Amino acid sequence: MKQPKIFKMPFATVYPLYIQKVEKKGRTKEEVDTIIHWLTGYDQEALQKVLDDKTDFETFFAEAPELNPNVSKITGVICGYRVEEIEDELMQKIRYLDKLVDELAKGKAMEKILRE
Repeated sequence: MKQPKIFKMPFATVYPLYIQKVEKKGRTKEEVDTIIHWLTGYDQEALQKVLDDKTDFETFFAEAPELNPNVSKITGVICGYRVEEIEDELMQKIRYLDKLVDELAKGKAMEKILRE
């Protein structure tokens, strides 16, 4: 089966779109970074390296230090799919990130977004 294009797309291509989406709604780049750190375990320095190296999504998640153990608490619909029902593991991780950014843009409190 053919892989979705996003798997080989550089994370650095989509990252500014995440920032743009949340800034339109009065949120910040720092909040997006906090979400990424929470989900993947990357610190700011490692995230910057991913961006500078134009690391693709597949490698971004494969090399993530540690996926947050609370990802199973991320539920709901994103892009027409229930994130908890997505069978492809990589696509599910990408959609988890999309869902978290979407929640941020919709004004949800960080404590709720980070499932605290």
